[in-house]
Amino acid sequence: MRTTGTTGSTGITYASAGVDTEAGDRAVELMKASVAATMTPAVVGGVGGFAGMVDVSGLRDYRRPLLATSTDGVGTKVAIAQALGIHDTIGQDLVGMVVDDIVVVGARPLLMTDYIACGRVVPERVADIVRGVAKACAAVGAPLLGGETAEHPGLMAPDEYDVAGAATGVVEADRVLGAERVRAGDALIAMASSGLHSNGYSLVRRVIEHAGWSLDREVPELGRALGAELLEPTRLYTAACLSILERVSPDDGSGEMSVHALSHITGGGLAANLSRVLPTGLIGDVDRSSWTVPPVFDLVRALGQVPWDDLESTLNLGVGMVAVVAPEAADATMAASREAGIEAWALGTVHDAAGYAPGGRVVAGTKGVDGGAVDIHGQYRA
Repeated sequence: MRTTGTTGSTGITYASAGVDTEAGDRAVELMKASVAATMTPAVVGGVGGFAGMVDVSGLRDYRRPLLATSTDGVGTKVAIAQALGIHDTIGQDLVGMVVDDIVVVGARPLLMTDYIACGRVVPERVADIVRGVAKACAAVGAPLLGGETAEHPGLMAPDEYDVAGAATGVVEADRVLGAERVRAGDALIAMASSGLHSNGYSLVRRVIEHAGWSLDREVPELGRALGAELLEPTRLYTAACLSILERVSPDDGSGEMSVHALSHITGGGLAANLSRVLPTGLIGDVDRSSWTVPPVFDLVRALGQVPWDDLESTLNLGVGMVAVVAPEAADATMAASREAGIEAWALGTVHDAAGYAPGGRVVAGTKGVDGGAVDIHGQYRA
C-alpha cells in the first residue's frame, strides 16, 4: 500500500510493511468478554491497560508468603492446530504447562499472562486462542491479567503463530513442597493424563509424517480422527492438587504435611521428572505394569517403531502428575484425585538407595538437578 501524506509525498507505511493495527484492535474487542470472565475480585482495573494489577493485600494473612512463577509455551503442537484450523484448544495446553508447574511447589495461582506472535493478525483466530486460554484460567481460578499479540511479517509466515505464557502464584514458606520433605517409605501416586498433553510433538509429528497418515484419518483404536486425538488438551491438575493438599494436608500452622512433593510429568517423561523431586540417597521404584498405556502412545510407538526407552523418555505415557505422600495418606490422596475427576493409582514406593537393587532402567541427574533417582521397571500393558 502506498499513501500520500499531508506534504503530498508518498512513502512506506506500517500497514504496507505488513502490520495491521486495526486487525489487532478488532482481535482485542473479540477477546474482551473471554478475558473479563477470568477476573476475580482481587483484580484492579480492566482490559487494555499497559499493565495488569491484582490486589494482594490478602497476603498479609500469610505467615511468610512466597511467590512462585513459571513460564512456558505449547511447542510444536501449534502446528497441528494450524493444520486443522482449530485454535481454541491450545490455550488450555498453555495454561496447563505453566500453572501446573507452580502448583508443584504447593502454590495457588494469582495471575497469568499470555503472548501470541503471528505472521498476520487474524482477529477471529487470535480470539479463538485467547478464548481457550481464558477458559482454562477460569477453571484454575487464575485471572488472565494481561497479554500481548505481536504481528511479525517477514519473520513468520502469514498463518503461522506461536504462544507463550507466564503465571505467578503464592505459597506459605512452611508449606512448600519438594524433595526435602520426601522420606523412604513414601508412596508414589499417579494421576492420569488426558493423552499426549503438550510435549514430544516433534517426535509425534515426525512419526505421523513418516507413516503418511493424514490428520483426518479415522483411527478405530482411538475412536476418533487422528487430528482430534493429537489436539486433546492437556489435563489441568491445579484444582485437584490444591484439593488434595487441603484434604490430606490441612494447614494447622505446624508446617507438617502428609503430601511431600508433586511432579508434573512434562518433557523428559515420567522417570526424569519424578527424580527431580526426590532427594539424594533415595530412589523411587516405578512399576510399568501398574497402569495401561493409552492407545495413542502405543500407536506412535508402532507407527514409528520407536523404542520403548525413547518413548518413555519423551512422552508421559498416561501419567500426567505424581504425588509423593506419606504411606498412610495414599488412599486419601487417590480418593481426592478421583473426586476431582482424575483417575489415580499406586505407582510405586520411595526407598533408601543404599541396599536397593534396581530392577530396570535407573534415571537420575536430569534437568540439572542433583537429587535422587528413579528405577522404572517391569513391562508396559498397552
